[in-house]
Amino acid sequence: MKFGKSICVLNVGGTRYAFTREVIRDFPLRRVSRLHACATEKEVLELCDDYDRDRNEFFFDRHAQAFVFIMLYVRSGKLRFVPGVCELSFYTEMLYWGLESAHLDSCCQKRLDDRMSDIGLDTLSEGDIRVPGEEPQSPGDSVQEAALTGRAKWLEKMRKAFEEPNSSLAAQLLASISVIFVIVSMIMLCASTLPDWDTAKRNTVEEHRIVEAVCIGWFTAECIVRFLVAKDKWDFLRRPLNIIDVIAITPYYVTIAMARAGMPGAGLGVAGVILRVLRMMRVFWLMKLARHFLGLQTLGLTLRRCYREMVMLMVFVFVAMAIYSALAQLLEHGLDLGTQNHDYASIPAAAWWVIISMTTVGYGDVYPVTIGGRVLGGMCVVSGIVLLALPITFIYHSFVQCYHELKLRSARYARNLSAEMLQ
Repeated sequence: MKFGKSICVLNVGGTRYAFTREVIRDFPLRRVSRLHACATEKEVLELCDDYDRDRNEFFFDRHAQAFVFIMLYVRSGKLRFVPGVCELSFYTEMLYWGLESAHLDSCCQKRLDDRMSDIGLDTLSEGDIRVPGEEPQSPGDSVQEAALTGRAKWLEKMRKAFEEPNSSLAAQLLASISVIFVIVSMIMLCASTLPDWDTAKRNTVEEHRIVEAVCIGWFTAECIVRFLVAKDKWDFLRRPLNIIDVIAITPYYVTIAMARAGMPGAGLGVAGVILRVLRMMRVFWLMKLARHFLGLQTLGLTLRRCYREMVMLMVFVFVAMAIYSALAQLLEHGLDLGTQNHDYASIPAAAWWVIISMTTVGYGDVYPVTIGGRVLGGMCVVSGIVLLALPITFIYHSFVQCYHELKLRSARYARNLSAEMLQ
């Protein structure tokens, strides 16, 4: 800025804010920071609505209350919607000042996604409603990252690369490598249960050890790096997927330690059984794929948000199972009418027949033989269909909502990635 006074005044909707030139130069809002590079009034008027040279005052005909909340974001790093203001209107203000939806807090991001989904803007890009002449601001220009320097900034990039697979090209590359190792590990796990596996393993024992060691080494390194760069170490340790990672990795090192101590796992009795069970926990590495596939993310988010409906469904099933299993045991075995059905000798045994009947599976291994039992079986099937259908509507709507939300979030990451490739 080669004109005006050293103090710059921003007049936004009648509210005045005074800053020095140095503050304007490093201002987190892109539209404001670009004022410092303007050499003429013509360039200034491309960014603001009017300019007063005498007072060095820049006029912006924008929503004053919305800018107050944006200034709170500049100071505290938290951006939330203005109460009583339309989400899309505030979003337009954000885009004008150079912010993206990714800068919103997660709760407000969900509100924006829901609002856009309600009015049919699921596939609308942020660039379609961007204020003319405004360049998009990449996530790397956010207030949080602007405040980071040196080692902290490097750790933040590392954290995003491992925790947010769609945040950059490097993150996508790491995610692809992780998926490949998960698939290879699952193939090895499935093949190890084949009858001819022991023979094949003895013939190529060194190759199998190398493949297993490489897979475990990658998962171990990934887990350690993610722990080191995590913002909250305790929160990292409490996450279910991270706990599964540790449980899946540990048996390999326990096996190596026991082998070096001269204690083969097969001859340890109960300890050997526990070790084999823990080794089989590697199948839960498939849950890592939820970070990379929209469908699995939608399923997990739906289950988390619909846990009340799921509990209600389980209560319905258990209550009906208790009633029908007691009646079935009584009609088929307890009355002692000369045609005792030993498959229903106890209520727990009858409960198996009830659950496969209510879910309309009907394996045919257990079935009633008395007239009363068959009538009860018909009632069990019909009531099972009705009870299972009751909470499905709520779960379905939640699934659709979660899918649209994650779809918008994925599109947002894709646009950020495209911007990074063009830079």
